[in-house]
Amino acid sequence: MMQLLEQHALAFGLHLTPEQITAFQTYHDELAAWNERANLTAISGTEAVQIKHFLDSLTCLLAFPAGAPLRVIDVGTGAGFPGLPIRIVRPDVRLTLLEATGKKVDFLRHVVARLGLDDVVILQGRAEDYGRDAAQREQYNVALARAVAELRVLAELTLPFCRVGGMVIAQKRAGIDDEIASAARAIATLGGALRTSIAVDLPGVEPRQLVLIEKIIPTAVAYPRRAGMPEKRPL
Repeated sequence: MMQLLEQHALAFGLHLTPEQITAFQTYHDELAAWNERANLTAISGTEAVQIKHFLDSLTCLLAFPAGAPLRVIDVGTGAGFPGLPIRIVRPDVRLTLLEATGKKVDFLRHVVARLGLDDVVILQGRAEDYGRDAAQREQYNVALARAVAELRVLAELTLPFCRVGGMVIAQKRAGIDDEIASAARAIATLGGALRTSIAVDLPGVEPRQLVLIEKIIPTAVAYPRRAGMPEKRPL
């Protein structure tokens, strides 16, 4: 049932193994079953999940730095996107999933166990709190975020997790030049620098892009601010 995913992944240079296809099928089936009672995602249906969740998540690999192992955190992962599809394809990635909503965390724990991914770390809480935790702060090569917040806010929720030389990969729709420009001050304040964006073309989906922010200096100890403040008063 994962033919669409397998076919279109080839366009991004990804040759999925039978074991990976089986893992994606299991993920899909568990997501569908849980979504009936827990409303984890508005995207449903086999074709939509393959393209809008699985394939969309895997496009982040277009921006991944070379070398391994990479330590990666998915901030506001929801039902595991984009982090878990990436981990299925890249078993060398040391993945942490961060999510505040209890029912989504319950699902993550369940599906990670079903997939046998014993080394995936699941944290329940807010990015503002964990971003100040010494065990998480500036520990990651890559911070991922999809559909979490506008870029000014997103920078404060993600950059504190990145070590110097690491990067934020933000999944965004295309045509947001004003949003990107307005985030320049926040990104600089948080120790980052906007590097580039990569256009992403998915079948049947509006044009998207990956916005890449490099961490060039440590984030000041004042950031992230307390929970809710980044959204209430963006930098």
